[in-house]
Amino acid sequence: MILEPVLAFSHSVLEKRVQPGDIVVDATVGNGHDTLFLAKLVGPAGKVYGFDIQEIAIRRTKERLEKERAGQNVVLFHCGHEELLHRIPEKDHGKISGAIFNLGYLPKGDHTIITKPETTLKAVEGLLQITAPGGVISIVVYEGHPGGKAEKERCSIMCRKSTKPGPGC
Repeated sequence: MILEPVLAFSHSVLEKRVQPGDIVVDATVGNGHDTLFLAKLVGPAGKVYGFDIQEIAIRRTKERLEKERAGQNVVLFHCGHEELLHRIPEKDHGKISGAIFNLGYLPKGDHTIITKPETTLKAVEGLLQITAPGGVISIVVYEGHPGGKAEKERCSIMCRKSTKPGPGC
């Protein structure tokens, strides 16, 4: 059996759950590829909340959205994903139908700035509190950088202990 590349698989899982008008989260906006994907998925009636600690990532994401004439439904936060529970308005808590994490470092950026297991786990714990029943959280882990294997192990443990395990756990 030939499996899809991991990011394509992650997108296909989100496509099966997320509908136009939904509210979703891109926990690591990076260069904006996933943010754009989610913005198109939820359409103009939906909402995308995006997070990144790097100003360059926020800028690249805005540029990508503008180039594609998308993003009217995107709210970007220049902060770590561990802040999402406090940054996403309470009116949207319990309504998040999908979220994606693309862990590691920013491609074409500073490879010494990486996601950390502690902040990722805090973000996942927060999302579990505000995700709608049947919602999907996709975590793509790149373990080929310093800290990547530890993050993968910690995320795997968190997934197994989750009170709302999904098919990817």
